[in-house]
Amino acid sequence: MKDAFDDLQLALDRLDSLPSSERAAAVQLLRGWLLTQVQIEPIAAGELPSEFGMIGAAPVMQQVFKLLGRIMRTDIPVLVLGESGTGKELVASALHNYGPRRRKALISVNCAAIPANLLESEIFGHVKGSFTGAHKDRKGFADAAHGGTLFLDEIGEIEFDLQAKLLRFLQDGEIRPVGANATHHVNVRIVAATNRDLLDRVRKGKFREDLYYRLAVMTLELPALRERSGDIEHLVRFLLVAQGKDGMPTAQVSAAALELLCAYSWPGNIRQLQNELVRSATFCEDGVIQPADLSADVRASI
Repeated sequence: MKDAFDDLQLALDRLDSLPSSERAAAVQLLRGWLLTQVQIEPIAAGELPSEFGMIGAAPVMQQVFKLLGRIMRTDIPVLVLGESGTGKELVASALHNYGPRRRKALISVNCAAIPANLLESEIFGHVKGSFTGAHKDRKGFADAAHGGTLFLDEIGEIEFDLQAKLLRFLQDGEIRPVGANATHHVNVRIVAATNRDLLDRVRKGKFREDLYYRLAVMTLELPALRERSGDIEHLVRFLLVAQGKDGMPTAQVSAAALELLCAYSWPGNIRQLQNELVRSATFCEDGVIQPADLSADVRASI
């Protein structure tokens, strides 16, 4: 660091007398050094551009917030589209927490994480003896969400047979637990999400067309992080604070590192950015993330 500072001091002293080619190199050296010294402080969410509990100042996010405001107090089903890691679960939370059902439960179901042969029981419940291991009656997620919101994440992964039963539930609000003879009514708002092209799956016969149109009464598409790069600095500040609150490593970030973070395309979106910050905060020195602490792909972004 001392050698770098001495070089910069010498360049500054001689800047006016240097030939243009050398002057450009001196300015670049000065810029690089300053960027490693300037530190970006983490900032709590209340000090960042946000709405409905979501961070964003980019025009594409402002459109998302505008649409959320219009459908917040309705009960219409919402289908949230977007790449993996864009924060689709945050839309479900916003619709619930800022809507008229906020005093009841928000129940989230990751349809891709539950084996297909168990998903029906998980959603609709089962009665004792309906299958091996069903030792007692059990209410499903739909019952648990009564009066509130049922969030069906990765809806595109549901098997075709179960899609018919889900359609019936959406049409009349009635569910039949696995092994039961009677149905009963459940009052929930449905929010579904997927990173799949559901219309393409409809064309291929893998997703029911009638179910698609029941779910997609209102569609809301979340932009990829590369489409809102101006929000990356806000997200970095917010995520570093959140890491500290969750007991994970946190740090400040140098302006040079932030420049690289903002230039990267983030194919894994916000989830990838969060993982990058946790990893780099773990290994950085002096509590400041520098370019060298970032992964190779991010370092190569400029």
